[in-house]
Amino acid sequence: MSSVAGSETPPLEGRRVAFVGKLGGVTRRESQQLVRDQGGIPVNKCSVEVDLIVIGADELPLVEEKELLSEEIRRAAGEGMLEIISETQLWQRLGVVDADQHVRRLYTPAMLAELLQVPVATIRRWHRRGLIVPAREVQRLPYFDFQEIATAQQLAQLVANGSSPKAIENRLAELSRLVPDVERPLAQLSVIVEGKQILLRQGEGLIEPGGQFRIDFDAIEQGDSEPEHSSDAEHFATVSLAEHLAEQSEPTTPEEMVDAALAYEDAGQLEAAVEMYRAALTAGGARAELCFRVAELLYLLGDIAAARERYFMAIELDEDFVEARANLGCVLAETGELELAVAAFQGTLAHHRDYPDVHYHLARALDELDRHSEADSHWQEFLDLAPDSPWADEARERLSTG
Repeated sequence: MSSVAGSETPPLEGRRVAFVGKLGGVTRRESQQLVRDQGGIPVNKCSVEVDLIVIGADELPLVEEKELLSEEIRRAAGEGMLEIISETQLWQRLGVVDADQHVRRLYTPAMLAELLQVPVATIRRWHRRGLIVPAREVQRLPYFDFQEIATAQQLAQLVANGSSPKAIENRLAELSRLVPDVERPLAQLSVIVEGKQILLRQGEGLIEPGGQFRIDFDAIEQGDSEPEHSSDAEHFATVSLAEHLAEQSEPTTPEEMVDAALAYEDAGQLEAAVEMYRAALTAGGARAELCFRVAELLYLLGDIAAARERYFMAIELDEDFVEARANLGCVLAETGELELAVAAFQGTLAHHRDYPDVHYHLARALDELDRHSEADSHWQEFLDLAPDSPWADEARERLSTG
């Protein structure tokens, strides 16, 4: 990160800065270097002698201030002798941008899906439902940071344990009623996943979505195995989503049809979801986003030719839809049309040069065409953009072997 240009005084010039709690955007060492870069003096221990105390972004909203800061420090802050801000406020104050590699590593939906070993369609559903929120978007392409990766890992664990997306949303809504000031409890609160349960950690206890308190024996380090609980809150009645949809009135507006299509997706009824999206397109007119969703589902259903045409249609409706361009390239490569795939990937990069997935797929396609010198530059650019990607080791091995 560079300091402020020109003769302006760096934002932290001469200020003694201490960090407390778990940092979210950077490591402790990186945070101290950022302070030095901005003219500040990093201090290891919080005391009334510092000028600025930064509370880590991964600290819990429910943690009482007194658990992090002494009464003396809090009193000094109240008297204006020092300042206490959050990690996010510090990055905003320093003018850090989302893409700054020192502050965050960003993952595309495909990277996140590979990391968690879940279908990319699942990542997109979580995104559409607001369960994970991108740090930034470029031409409809969402990028997720470390915090959303942690949230997605918890969602993946719940799904692996048999929870449906709707059941997850219901439990999160119940937690939100317990802490109404928190919009996204899975991301913002200290929660643990136990089977299909989402439990809120508070002090030495755990709170179930229904509000019932239970002792967290792990938190008090007694080492005993957890006792069995038989509260009704641990057992959730489930009903087939298909049965639920059958009981609902027929959707009549494009918006209702899209909602029904999403519900069918969540229920795993992909053919029904495709038909409902097509109905929405017929009723409301062609929309690039819906064409893209249909293409994704058709691909999952194995209808590659139809998926290809829907990707083309999405691009015709929105030429800046870079994820549709990238997926079209992947479909073309999969069907052996490598020259066309390369053209599609190159067209994608013309709209979004820093799309790491596309550099990766383009490099692989160029290698298959024996255009290795061209591939080298894209392997390297991919590594520069996404050094922590699940595919990074493959890129490093390819560059090392030539």
